[in-house]
Amino acid sequence: MNAPVTRLTEMNQPLLFEMIRSFTTLARTLNLSHAVAELNSTRQTVRRHIAQLEVLRGEQLFCVNDRRYELTSAGEAALPEALDLLLRAKAWARGQTGSRGALQYLRAQEGDWIFYQQQQPIGRIWHDESVLLRETYRAWTMAGCEIEDPCLAHVRPYLMVYRHTDAGWICVEFGEQSAYVNWFGRDYARSSIGRPNARLPAGEEFGRILDQAFHDIETTQAARLDHVYTRMPERYDERQATMVYQRLMMAGFFPDRSPAVLTLVVPTSNVNIEELDDDQRAAITDIDPPNFDPANAC
Repeated sequence: MNAPVTRLTEMNQPLLFEMIRSFTTLARTLNLSHAVAELNSTRQTVRRHIAQLEVLRGEQLFCVNDRRYELTSAGEAALPEALDLLLRAKAWARGQTGSRGALQYLRAQEGDWIFYQQQQPIGRIWHDESVLLRETYRAWTMAGCEIEDPCLAHVRPYLMVYRHTDAGWICVEFGEQSAYVNWFGRDYARSSIGRPNARLPAGEEFGRILDQAFHDIETTQAARLDHVYTRMPERYDERQATMVYQRLMMAGFFPDRSPAVLTLVVPTSNVNIEELDDDQRAAITDIDPPNFDPANAC
């Protein structure tokens, strides 16, 4: 990196967040006047932010045709990460996101609702007390991510299957013995099929960060394990109850080779979430493991 670019990088560190905001807003509106109004800024400032960002990155982010902005191929490639940086910065500033041992940690609270999610090393599965958790992970590897493979048949009733659409991640299948059905009932679960994932009360940024796990699984075609502590409405009751569970997420493929994400939720009273206080831990009650017989494993 040459000296002028180095000096520009150092000079603009305090402004980097605003520069990325200008870039993402203009990328969405493709109209300078609309971007200026939304940012409560000036045309000169937004133009300067874009120009400085292009110098920092060493590539052109926009081209202008007939006074209309268009993203270049470099701009299109840079946009997803820029949006992710903004979301994570906002959530981080609220104390909603971080890491524990280089793994994702999320927390949020809104009124009586509370949510903790701490990612776990995937190898923890092999030492877990849940036979269903271990067997599902083993069956998934044997099935090679193929949802309809016979090796998944004996655990399929416990899984939820998601597909990504223009409306977001939607659930297309609830296993009849899944934790969701057991918690809310079969009729409620069926009425939720095809609806986008509900946004939690913590706000859009937090909801999109939660969705990022689905995107990561889809992209890497891998698996991840999370421990979750939250408050959820009880069946047929608006009052909230403590719900604690492990969630195994796995990449999958439908028969037409379109991607999917499979999730297994296993209620448990033994979660590794560092920041739970004594009162929250006291609210965790012993939970009976799912009734699962691995006798039909392939």
